[in-house]
Amino acid sequence: MSETILKVANVSKRFGGLQALSDVGMEIERGQVYGLIGPNGAGKTTFFNVLTGLYTPDSGSFELAGKPYTPTAVHEVARAGIARTFQNIRLFSEMTALENVMVGRHVRTHSGLIGAVLRTPGFKREEREIAARSHELLEYVGIAKFADYKSRTLSYGDQRRLEIARALATDPQLIALDEPAAGMNATEKVLLRELIDRIRKDNRTILLIEHDVKLVMGLCDRVTVLDYGKQLSSGTPAEVQRDPKVIEAYLGTGGS
Repeated sequence: MSETILKVANVSKRFGGLQALSDVGMEIERGQVYGLIGPNGAGKTTFFNVLTGLYTPDSGSFELAGKPYTPTAVHEVARAGIARTFQNIRLFSEMTALENVMVGRHVRTHSGLIGAVLRTPGFKREEREIAARSHELLEYVGIAKFADYKSRTLSYGDQRRLEIARALATDPQLIALDEPAAGMNATEKVLLRELIDRIRKDNRTILLIEHDVKLVMGLCDRVTVLDYGKQLSSGTPAEVQRDPKVIEAYLGTGGS
């Protein structure tokens, strides 16, 4: 029986005179890749920012893994089980790739400030475990050989992979990827798709904002289309591609 990881209902958000979101909802099951698409200004990033605690919604309800969930501070969102990447890469440029992933992993640490200051045996053991797990995640996303490189020296595509590794380090219930293919060349997009497929096969759940409609339609299990902050269509990629409202508003008469 399928398990609903994220359930969102009637989410609205207004900025002054602009209604950015109007009664948006979705249900995402464990192991799905769920796409959120729409024209520029449709409300996709606003929805992500509401979901991950950057904006406070005016109304709406959220459940994460069957429990009520209130998006507040970003670090609390990560602890609750949602990790995200950003359209504009946000890495610690002077830290190594390994250190960037370790920062994400620290969300799940237990030693606390006193342990860190006193360098207790428990803290040292936990640090070794964090480093080992971070190395595993760099291997998982295919950039382990760059573990000791400063993140700013990595290629664009590898920086994207590093962001995903850092998100995975928080052991999330849901990974929210904001335009992960933006700026990638064709080869990098193929590698990205393979990585997302791998994450899905490991029974992890992904919510994906992406302008590359071909990538979304070939990768996602279900898709929601937003237009001017409203939910235009939801369904399988095939159902959405056939929806006349979507064809008119976004996809164009050529389908995908």
